[in-house]
Amino acid sequence: MSTPRRFPVVPLIVDAALVILFAAIGRATHEGDVFGPFGAGLATTAWPFLVALLVGWSITRAWRRPVAVLRTGLPVWAVTVVLGMVLRALSGQGVPVAFVIVATITLALFLLGWRGVAQLVARSRRA
Repeated sequence: MSTPRRFPVVPLIVDAALVILFAAIGRATHEGDVFGPFGAGLATTAWPFLVALLVGWSITRAWRRPVAVLRTGLPVWAVTVVLGMVLRALSGQGVPVAFVIVATITLALFLLGWRGVAQLVARSRRA
């Protein structure tokens, strides 16, 4: 009888927190107010990317190798950016080219970066 594997909650929380941080930085930079009217600003900005992140996790089965940069991080990042932009456009939020470029770079640094650091730490501990 095999032991069921646990769902890696921490890596998913890290990804979600970084997506929220991305949205908060964007709102603070452009809106001057992270939370916006009635506290909904951050949620309005972040939700398309959070939904896309969950879809990316599902498509890639990220729970199997949550820290893998190429196998998990790269496709999760791509789905988060592309689907996030589609959902953002469908919700009427707009997707100017400059935003797409900044979001693509920032989310790559965030979603791939922490995985790279985690792998380096794991390797150094093994050595």
